[in-house]
Amino acid sequence: MPSSLTIPPTVWLARGRYAGSGAADVLRRALRSRKDSGALDDFYELPAPETGADTVFEARWRVEGPVTVRARLVLADGDRWSLAAEAEGTAWEPRWPSPAALFWPDDDTTWAVEPATELRLPEINPLPEDERELRRVLKAAVHDSWAVHVVVHEAMTVDERGLTPLAAVVPPGLRHRLVEHRAAPQQLRAVNWALRDTGVEVPRGGAAVLPGDPAPSGFAAADFAVRSVFLDGSEPAELITAVTRFAALERALPKGAEALLTALRDDWHLLTVEEELAEQRRVVRMYADALEAMTTSRDLYREAAESAHEALAVYRETYGELSEPVRSAAAVESSPLTRLTQTFGRLRIPGRRADTDSTDQRTGGAGSASP
Repeated sequence: MPSSLTIPPTVWLARGRYAGSGAADVLRRALRSRKDSGALDDFYELPAPETGADTVFEARWRVEGPVTVRARLVLADGDRWSLAAEAEGTAWEPRWPSPAALFWPDDDTTWAVEPATELRLPEINPLPEDERELRRVLKAAVHDSWAVHVVVHEAMTVDERGLTPLAAVVPPGLRHRLVEHRAAPQQLRAVNWALRDTGVEVPRGGAAVLPGDPAPSGFAAADFAVRSVFLDGSEPAELITAVTRFAALERALPKGAEALLTALRDDWHLLTVEEELAEQRRVVRMYADALEAMTTSRDLYREAAESAHEALAVYRETYGELSEPVRSAAAVESSPLTRLTQTFGRLRIPGRRADTDSTDQRTGGAGSASP
């Protein structure tokens, strides 16, 4: 079941699969190169005992001067990665660099595979000719809540100018969150049949953004359908606007993203010098508060003990030291509490018979029946 929490406006999320081998080593080399070039302020790989079977990397960089971005990438099963990045104190801007492009190298794009559909993130993905396979791909695309899926229909067979991927012209922050599906001229009816339950219809020669599951708040299929996309090498401005608007909608946190985001915020290791000092001050305050609480508890305990001693002294002054059992029994019998209990016992409450009468009735009644 999808999370009821929404993606914070400060957060960028993506996931993928590395189609090659040695993904962790590829990440280490790329991060080291980015740090050496100044693209990253720093990065850190969490020790294996802290991460279990997963490999976890943290990285920190700045955008537009003072805005700090913190990001966490988790590599699971050796090839599946998920990434959360968060801007400090401001909403995420699509024009900022893709965090995935800062973790992975430029010359190796085998990491950019979308795991729900097994399609390439920055490339054109022609829909399968087999209609059953086509429906399978679109069903997976409709239910994917991590990436933005777009179906573009080719009204006629395009030349090389029409083979420019949409990912190449959208803002950088959307490039590795976008899956472009291309429908051939004869596939339009099959595509719209496969999408009939979503309310989405791809116009002939146009494009449509798929809603994901669940659909974002405020999503209306007609608002994210473009009637004409000219695949002639010109910039598809209307489609870029539709994709950018869709990415800005309030969306539910995808499955698995809540834990990733929580770890990014609450289990962060890559601290600056100022952050380390602040953390040490926080720890010192925590211990000081604990010591103060212990001191207060000790003082309260001492006050309670002194009160108990005073009460015992008053008792001894009143009743004396009662050490012998006979004297103790006599003292108890003659104590004010005992005398008060006995007085109440002699009272007869209207409507209630004395305990002795009740006892006699139970025992006497049985005895009178005997011969």
